[in-house]
Amino acid sequence: MSAFRTLDDVNVENKRVLVRVDLNVPMENGAVGDATRIERVIPTILELARARAKVILLAHFGRPKGVDPKESLKPVAAKLAEIAKRPVAFAEDCIGEVAAQAVAALQPGDILCLENTRFHPGEEKNDPEFVKALAANGDIWVNDAFSAAHRAHASTEGLGHLLPAYAGRTMQAEIEALSRALEQPKRPVVAVVGGAKVSTKLELLGNLVSKVDALIIGGGMANTFLHAQGVGVGKSLAERDLADTARAILAKAEKVNCAIILPVDAVVAYHFAADAPNHAYGLDSIPHDGMILDAGPQSVERIKGAIDEAETLVWNGPLGAFELHPFDHGTVAAAKHVAARTKAGKLLSVAGGGDTVAALNHAKVAEQFSYVSTAGGAFLEWLEGKPLPGVEILRA
Repeated sequence: MSAFRTLDDVNVENKRVLVRVDLNVPMENGAVGDATRIERVIPTILELARARAKVILLAHFGRPKGVDPKESLKPVAAKLAEIAKRPVAFAEDCIGEVAAQAVAALQPGDILCLENTRFHPGEEKNDPEFVKALAANGDIWVNDAFSAAHRAHASTEGLGHLLPAYAGRTMQAEIEALSRALEQPKRPVVAVVGGAKVSTKLELLGNLVSKVDALIIGGGMANTFLHAQGVGVGKSLAERDLADTARAILAKAEKVNCAIILPVDAVVAYHFAADAPNHAYGLDSIPHDGMILDAGPQSVERIKGAIDEAETLVWNGPLGAFELHPFDHGTVAAAKHVAARTKAGKLLSVAGGGDTVAALNHAKVAEQFSYVSTAGGAFLEWLEGKPLPGVEILRA
């Protein structure tokens, strides 16, 4: 982390510290449905509070068009207080007199959550006047929201131009994990990329083939590549119009000596439904009216073999329709194999993306990976090799 400023580089005592956190959590009937993101930022918040900082939380919630009580952070702040086991004050605005008065009332060690930054259009526009209004309430800015770091918004990037800027512990852990996985990795490096569509991951695939030693392609994406190689994939989900693109990616991989691992067999059903009758077929005999819904048993063994040879593994996207039993088998088997290798100290494993996190939770192995990122878009853009504005602003 020597390239970035962290909390180790600053004395926060009696300072007003604006902390950008990710509190954009799912809500169910007015209550927080999944508190994972809140739990991730608690260590940074408590470390600052214990160091006698005045901790002022900035966050967005949902996609409001102006002030909308349904998108208020108030219930989220209450949940945060419950998890932190500390009082958390709340201000009904993030700028102006309301915010200023709430900040002025803080004592060292106190925690305050300001209202949704996206209630103001200046947030997403990174409007200089809005940035100034936010900065007026702080002496230091700490960014602990990697999941929003791909956006150059006022609270995720703009503040770094006006206040001394530092990475929080969650941001630090994310940068360290991702750097170990692709910037200075132990080789061989294997990437697992799955999911439904090639079209959403073209830049990702293009970047990865030049960085990893082997690329395992699964899910609906694999069908597009198989189709491009002349394999009949029946009624399977496949972007047949991207055959030329798939062939270009395969050619690039061959040129840079990246092994592409595609399925050699597949589990096929005739209906997209849980427990639909199914059968494993070799690629030369996929029924013309069948749908590939999971990697076949031989493919799973081949994937396990590639994992056995890896020192570092990056995972984004499931290998099949993991939401439906028994078409979760390929994803679960591969995930458990990664977890076992990681636990044995033989593999550094980093995973991220919404479907990926859900799949690893389904396999009950998320806790056993070296690092699982809860950042969706930011994790994907990092894998694509793009600089993230909210990270770049923290460089020393």
